[in-house]
Amino acid sequence: MPVHPVEYRYGSPQMREIFDVHNRYKLMLEVEAALARAEAEEGLIPREAAEAIESAVREGRVRVERILELEGEVKHETMAVVLALAEASGPLGEYVHFGVTSNDILDTVLALQIKRACGIIREKLARLTLEVVRRGRETLDLVALGRTHGMAALPIPFGFKFAVWSSILVRNLDRLATAEDRAARGKIAGAVGTMAGLQGVGRRIQERVMEILGLEPSEISTQVVPRDSLAELITTLALISSTLDLMANEVRNLQRTEIGEVEEPFEERRQVGSSTMPHKRNPIMSEKVCGLARVMRGLAVAALENVVLEHERDLTNSSTERIIVPEAFLLLDEQLETMIKVVSGLRIRREAIESNLRRVASLIMSERVMLELARKGLGRQRAHELVRSLAMRAISEKKQLAEVLKASPEVTSLLSLEEIDALMEPSTYLGEGPELARAALDRAEEAARAAISG
Repeated sequence: MPVHPVEYRYGSPQMREIFDVHNRYKLMLEVEAALARAEAEEGLIPREAAEAIESAVREGRVRVERILELEGEVKHETMAVVLALAEASGPLGEYVHFGVTSNDILDTVLALQIKRACGIIREKLARLTLEVVRRGRETLDLVALGRTHGMAALPIPFGFKFAVWSSILVRNLDRLATAEDRAARGKIAGAVGTMAGLQGVGRRIQERVMEILGLEPSEISTQVVPRDSLAELITTLALISSTLDLMANEVRNLQRTEIGEVEEPFEERRQVGSSTMPHKRNPIMSEKVCGLARVMRGLAVAALENVVLEHERDLTNSSTERIIVPEAFLLLDEQLETMIKVVSGLRIRREAIESNLRRVASLIMSERVMLELARKGLGRQRAHELVRSLAMRAISEKKQLAEVLKASPEVTSLLSLEEIDALMEPSTYLGEGPELARAALDRAEEAARAAISG
């Protein structure tokens, strides 16, 4: 039975298939076939041998069961694949794996997996960005309470939140493209990277194998492709995960009973929020995203540890990568799919947003009053202290700030009662927020559509 949640709970079937052990063996065989073809073209092995090897792979004559049986005997995964393929290729199978080492195959397989997995992540990241853009545009007209330190700060367009998210998501699309380009690189370079076993045509063989497989070759490697690029990729995936954590955490906080400005999708007909409290509608999808982000950040640490290998390589990275690479892609895949559902189905409770704003509307205009008093000649520092003291009085006496301002001779000597009332309107103190948000959303839509199409 499955033990790890990624086997049955997290990640899409498409992402699971990429890292399925059967697919791993399939890719190993494809790399061996591409190697045989390239070596035959360069005259290193007979053309008949390459044809026999390619035919065995193409016709599926290598059984996973036989690979596992051989691995049990030789205690070496790659050698088990080599022996199984050699058997299936007949007498000419002696030329399988000629002049190369295990990680020529394994690192190239990893590059293929990374390329395909990044394609899924990129598409979902772009889809999420488009949903964020859509919800941002829907709510640019909605004036909301901006908060810093969890406390009332200044008014903002509610869509400003989505615009900020969209900008971060676009940066993540850029980061992913760069990290994928560096990490999805294969190698055919031999036991220490010198290509000594390939008899002077190693670079041509490496380039030809990568051309067949649709990859770029590593510039230079030891027995393995240097792990800095893989660490960069896993760290990038963790960074994307932390962006989703940021978004999900905001949803969770705004869904709190005391705030109630948003609510993630909830299936009222059958969904259960609590086994004992029938009224509960918990933000479980957002909480899952936040929880998985903690694991993702831990995977980044392991990837960074793998950068440090001894001499031309040791084996400390291998067991780690068997865990962290599939986990990173599967968990991020789950997070992205979940956040697409959360954002697309998010209930925006306009009445609660407006009510929360009205409750502190007078108080949060203190900055505006302070700046206007300074402009009228009081000076910035004196105006700040005056308004601060009046705001503290309003809070302690449970009065509206406008009321306290109008009772202050120092304020009314510079501002009329009508001017004070005008300064108290949050919808007229949004600065360039709507324009900044609109521009960010436009840029994000363009970048997301480009990522999907290209």
